[in-house]
Amino acid sequence: MVRISGKWCVLVSIFLFITLVSCTKNSPSTKKTYIIQVDKWAKPEEFSDHKQWYSSMIKSVASKPEKEEDTDNDRMLYTYQTAFHGVAAQLSEEEAEMLQDQNGVLAVFPEIVYQLHTTRSPKFLGLEQEDGMHIWSDKISDHDVVVGVLDTGIWPENPSFNDSSMRPVPAHWKGMCDVGRGFTEHHCNRKIVGARVFYRGYEAASGKINEQEEYKSPRDQDGHGTHTAATVAGAPVQGANLLGYAYGTARGMAPGARIAAYKVCWVGGCFSSDILSAVDQAVADGVNVLSISLGGGVSSYHRDSLSIAAFGAMEKGVFVSCSAGNGGPDPISLTNVSPWVTTVGASTMDRDFPATVKLGTGKYLTGASLYKGQRNLSTKKQYPLIYQGSNSTIPTPSSMCLEGTLGRSAAGKIVICDRGISPRVQKGQVVKNAGGVGMILSNTATNGEELVADCHLLPAIAVGETEGKMIKHYATSRNATATLAFLGTKLGIRPSPVVAAFSSRGPNILSLEILKPDLVAPGVNILAAWTGDLGPSSLPTDHRRTKFNILSGTSMSCPHVSGIAALLKSKHPDWSPAAIKSALMTTAYIHDNNQNPLTDASTARPSSPYDHGAGHVNPVKALDPGLIYDIDAQDYFDFLCTQGLESSQLVVFEKFSNRTCRHSIRNPGDLNYPAISAVFPETANVTSVILRRTVTNVGPPNSSYHVVISPFKGAVVKVEPARLNFNSRLKKLSYKITITTKSRQTAPEFGSLIWKDGLHRVRSPIMITWLPPV
Repeated sequence: MVRISGKWCVLVSIFLFITLVSCTKNSPSTKKTYIIQVDKWAKPEEFSDHKQWYSSMIKSVASKPEKEEDTDNDRMLYTYQTAFHGVAAQLSEEEAEMLQDQNGVLAVFPEIVYQLHTTRSPKFLGLEQEDGMHIWSDKISDHDVVVGVLDTGIWPENPSFNDSSMRPVPAHWKGMCDVGRGFTEHHCNRKIVGARVFYRGYEAASGKINEQEEYKSPRDQDGHGTHTAATVAGAPVQGANLLGYAYGTARGMAPGARIAAYKVCWVGGCFSSDILSAVDQAVADGVNVLSISLGGGVSSYHRDSLSIAAFGAMEKGVFVSCSAGNGGPDPISLTNVSPWVTTVGASTMDRDFPATVKLGTGKYLTGASLYKGQRNLSTKKQYPLIYQGSNSTIPTPSSMCLEGTLGRSAAGKIVICDRGISPRVQKGQVVKNAGGVGMILSNTATNGEELVADCHLLPAIAVGETEGKMIKHYATSRNATATLAFLGTKLGIRPSPVVAAFSSRGPNILSLEILKPDLVAPGVNILAAWTGDLGPSSLPTDHRRTKFNILSGTSMSCPHVSGIAALLKSKHPDWSPAAIKSALMTTAYIHDNNQNPLTDASTARPSSPYDHGAGHVNPVKALDPGLIYDIDAQDYFDFLCTQGLESSQLVVFEKFSNRTCRHSIRNPGDLNYPAISAVFPETANVTSVILRRTVTNVGPPNSSYHVVISPFKGAVVKVEPARLNFNSRLKKLSYKITITTKSRQTAPEFGSLIWKDGLHRVRSPIMITWLPPV
């Protein structure tokens, strides 16, 4: 997707009618969880502490208890006091409405359910040298950086969490380790310095956790949290592999950093009251970075409790990295779009797991697979091939191999299954249960040519849409046959990286002036640590156990950036979260290893900043960016002042000080963001837009930069001054960007602005949008 056509306006209109709903449909008197944000300074003197005040507020609106033993304290699930101030409580709809009018109450949010956005990467990213040494292995300062991972917990016995070479836990750390079934204090060490659980919101909505079936402790039985934590800061493990695939040394992005695991996700999902409590606690514990591979849709900045908590974390100097979501390739599918959050999309690496389909005609087609088992198919024999779909373009329940749709006709055959609705590995289980001997998993138009490898329970290969159509067409012929072969691990894949088809796309529906995602990072076929409680397919029928697994998703790309941010924080401890984000974005690259523009896996055509943001993360360059675009909390608040929010809505961001709109930002595009986005209004009378930026020199004191601007079809872009000269006393300089329309375009145009000094290339993507006439 190079440009978004006029159709996107229709999508925007539809999207605006979508509203977030509470977890379940209940009558107005049924109690649900609400998050109440309060002004901590409004506590009346008659109350000795905030908890007592909150209890009094809840009592003042509470209806008669359903049970005599019910108390107001029973209704309170959490109190928040660090990144957010307030309380989570069980209330009826009427009680929540009454509470909204109480003195000191800033906002009331209904509980929202979030979902998980579910090696080779250090070398691919340039962090590992040819001799296997980490590029920064001679430095030990990263040992004092703590990354908080909000996820499904952690499997502490995995070798990725070995602490043998680490120094004592830093004195500033205030975290602790919760104990419970399968987890004791001894499971924490100098690598895992904290492990906490948050389940009150989940239990309030779903009932008590069955402790015989689920660990009510930091122990991870899902595997997702273990995988993301190891990707962030796993210790080097030689000989890591998944059933022989991807054999090598697995290590996290910041192998010397500490991990604090905050378990917020359970079998039934991840609940906003639990997530908010975890963010609040993590900031109080002293984390430097928060890695959050979760998403729950998009709502206005002032109605998004995670966004508000992330704002509070940013004010405390914590870098917050979030996954962009797996809603691609559809436009406007992003989550976690607040400008103070780093939003990470997913891309491929130069490693693949090839497998081949040999048709009865002798023709070979290439796909991908992680299958390793005893049910291998003979490459010297052909097996009957069937497809249960009505045609090759419109998937049906049987063509997608959904549960109960395959009959006896599948027995002894290789079955072609379309992707969609059910998990990829579950389709293989359905084929296996029907007596099939193998599966060919075919991409549809949604997935294009992107190949995601899976650890199936029977011989199975994923193929792209083009190959899938060819195979399905052949399967209609009489006596169609095929066989499958698995070729192991292949390196040096070209082109790479490629933007993953599943990676969520822009534009940013809340603010077109803030380009999202911010950047992309490896998120396809990532090898990292795994739980000892579940097989690599995550299916209950999978009895295989491995120490490592290969997963794909923006859940995997987010911890890559979180770990790299930890490295930057260790090398530049005085850098703000915005400075770290700027370094990551302005040094990102937009060309693959064939020196061609990055492409989109769903179309095989060049991707745009709506797909890849500023580009692909480049950690070695980010260490020395030359210039940074810094933003402080007041700047972000002034940005919010341009968003049409009322004072009663802005107040939710005034946690640490009584902020007011200083109007230092004339329009949203003036936020000192590393990406530049100009939006021309519907009226053709506005022919020019002026934006301003300020850069801080973090390179040699005496530096001179000149600007290079890419050409645009519909506009002329002028930068004044065109040269920036820094010295030891002049570290910050501002410039003006004037964008003048030549001819209004029906779709956004993309380009770049680059400051060069002979050593550094400080690149900002530029997006120009002309809103269509009303």
